Amino acid sequence: MRWTGPLESAALLTVLRVPARAAASTRGVLPWAPLVGLVLGALAAGIGVAGAQLVSPLTGAVLAVAVLAALTRGLHLDGLADTADGLGPLRGRERALEVMKQGDVGPFGVVTLLLTVLLQVAAAATLLDADRGWTAVVAAPLVARLAMARTGLAGVPVAAGSALGQSVAGTVSARWLAGWVFVTAALLTVADQALVACAAAGLLTAELLLRRARARLGGVTGDVMGAMGEAAAAVTLLVAAAVVP
Repeated sequence: MRWTGPLESAALLTVLRVPARAAASTRGVLPWAPLVGLVLGALAAGIGVAGAQLVSPLTGAVLAVAVLAALTRGLHLDGLADTADGLGPLRGRERALEVMKQGDVGPFGVVTLLLTVLLQVAAAATLLDADRGWTAVVAAPLVARLAMARTGLAGVPVAAGSALGQSVAGTVSARWLAGWVFVTAALLTVADQALVACAAAGLLTAELLLRRARARLGGVTGDVMGAMGEAAAAVTLLVAAAVVP
């Protein structure tokens, strides 16, 4: 495994500037995505807790979600909106892929994006009002990137015309992914055992979305990866808001 991978992953998945050599490669993007998610989650939780203590839990939740969007250039939120436009309305495969490549966002994408962000903020606000709810705010981006890393396994089909999908296809080994699953489960168990079930719910949601994308689009795209991450994060936060406090 390339040890420049963390920089390669950060180059694509965050606003962080890295050496040009690392930015030129995408081989480490998905294998190291969970690590990037963990760092992003820690930053978001820190800002969220500060906002909750200085103003209110709702303010902290908005800041936490906002900082994640800023640090990722809104890349995954954009993918969520495009994927919703492609998968939502009844249309053929070629037309769905064409719609997803367009720069604008349709009504279905707008509604999906709005509701997902509102759900994330509402759940995060509940968590930041609890004693150890901040741990779920850290966990959600980690689980989101773990779901994205899953698309890099060998055998996962790539939709026609997806340059990013082709460039990262097969870059994650089953053993490497299993290692990240173990590390994630261990970290969540230490933080709060209930978070393991929350993460499982988030990963299941992402898996269902992946299956839908494979059926409609023929495989994954960069947009689908982003959508899986946002969906996994939203469900992780939602379930955590119900069980962690």
